[in-house]
Amino acid sequence: MKLDTLKENLGSFWDNMAEGWRHLRQSAAEALTRFNPGEKTNMPARAEVDDDAYLPTMGWSMLGGDMFEDDKRLVIRLEVPGMEKEDLDIQIHDDSLLVTGEKRFERESSEGRWRVMQRAYGSFRRAVPLRVPVKADQARASYKNGVLRVELPKREAGTPKVVSINVG
Repeated sequence: MKLDTLKENLGSFWDNMAEGWRHLRQSAAEALTRFNPGEKTNMPARAEVDDDAYLPTMGWSMLGGDMFEDDKRLVIRLEVPGMEKEDLDIQIHDDSLLVTGEKRFERESSEGRWRVMQRAYGSFRRAVPLRVPVKADQARASYKNGVLRVELPKREAGTPKVVSINVG
């Protein structure tokens, strides 16, 4: 293989890797969410876990989402698995949908040790920028199979306000 061909192939490989990394950073930046263990999180102590990467005070997870828009509404779906709808607080604040909650660790009833701990637990806050003005007081939310769905009717531009939304 000629040196020029090797350089060209290596350069192409590097460009593809860099482009993929940029795309991953852009698409995942808003979905990466920090979890902070609180009093109710119930995390196991470090001595109960064999996973070398386990840090009970540091948890990150992807709360992936979709946003759909038509002429009359904006629909946002967020993945928040392992939670009950009562554990979620949803608000519209200015031009963002704020979803907060706390994901609690569930202990096993038998004696044993944790070998791998990869899920995030604790309180979190995810902000989803709203790209259009919405009628916050007419918002509806539902939660099914670990997916939170919030439907927001569109409105004309005006003064922003804060509104809480109950999950039905």
